[in-house]
Amino acid sequence: MRHIVLFKFKDETSSVEMKKIQESFMDLSRKIHEIQDMEWGINISPENFHQGFTHCFILSFESKEDLAQYQINPDHLEFQKILIPAMEKVFVVDYWANPSRH
Repeated sequence: MRHIVLFKFKDETSSVEMKKIQESFMDLSRKIHEIQDMEWGINISPENFHQGFTHCFILSFESKEDLAQYQINPDHLEFQKILIPAMEKVFVVDYWANPSRH
């Protein structure tokens, strides 16, 4: 199961604040055992379809139940306290990964 989260920060959110949020989010991967894998990046697409969403995080889980446990985990809820004041919008997609078959 993949959990993709994209953030659009408020204009007044500083790069220092964004870095703290990114580091705090990535730190969840060592605190929450349901997270199997986690990666992040900043949008660099030249297509200009980003709608202001700049930071993308991809988390992997074994099951829907693990994703549900992550969502109510106290460490995740604590992270949201630093994220929400800086965030204008969030976009989330959850899906079962379907590997390509060559």
